[in-house]
Amino acid sequence: MTSANSTLGSQERLFLTSMASRDKRIFRFQDALPYWASERQTRKAMNRLLKKGWIKRLARGLYLLVPLEAGMDGQWSDDPLLIGTQLVAEGAIGYWTALHFWQMTEQIPRTIFVQTKIQRKPSLEKILGLQYQFVSVKPDRFFGIQKQTSKGMSFGVTDREKTLIDACSRPDLCGSIMQIAQALQSVDVLNWEKLDEYLERFNSGAVYKRLGYLVERLAISMPEKDKRLNTWQSKLTQGIAWLEPGGAQSGSINTRWRIRINIKNLGKQNDL
Repeated sequence: MTSANSTLGSQERLFLTSMASRDKRIFRFQDALPYWASERQTRKAMNRLLKKGWIKRLARGLYLLVPLEAGMDGQWSDDPLLIGTQLVAEGAIGYWTALHFWQMTEQIPRTIFVQTKIQRKPSLEKILGLQYQFVSVKPDRFFGIQKQTSKGMSFGVTDREKTLIDACSRPDLCGSIMQIAQALQSVDVLNWEKLDEYLERFNSGAVYKRLGYLVERLAISMPEKDKRLNTWQSKLTQGIAWLEPGGAQSGSINTRWRIRINIKNLGKQNDL
């Protein structure tokens, strides 16, 4: 922060105090309009607060309130998950970031992945020193969102079951198929009936193939395992899927799951 509290005008101080008391750490231009007589004056006020270091611009018309604890050097930490979901009208934390959120992987992704059913450009953006990637999906595949709260504000994150399905759909956005294997081995709470419902709704042969192969290969425990795997097999599409999309263009084919095992050193069961 570049200036002391005394540099604030009375209306600026009222606005910042009001936003802070309402836990409006992230706010939109429209939220500030009632505090000034016109849109023009509001815009000028936002520019003044930006120059003084009391707010940061996240995107056009979207701002972050700099907390008092930032001090004179302007250093503080805020929740990147909260920021990420505010950058799109409809978005949820997903893929590798969601795997880490649910403690299904020990690897910390360097990118914050946000799933959205809206096309956002640019899809890759660096904000406050962090990289955000916005992944657009079809509206009928945007579901399984669970609300979470951080610092008085809510954000969405794909639940455990949807996170696994998204991961099997896009291993490239989750570190690799190895990260998904680790997630399956480490997850302690999983609703298998919900997972079945999500699989049916997501309707992807490649997801059935990757998930079915991994569950069987890793000897993952689940209720009614034989019956469930047989049901998954009945959903397989024609053709051979890659276990690791974008990986080696070679490898043996697992005919049971119609998948090419194109990564080396898979290891033994429960040692992927």
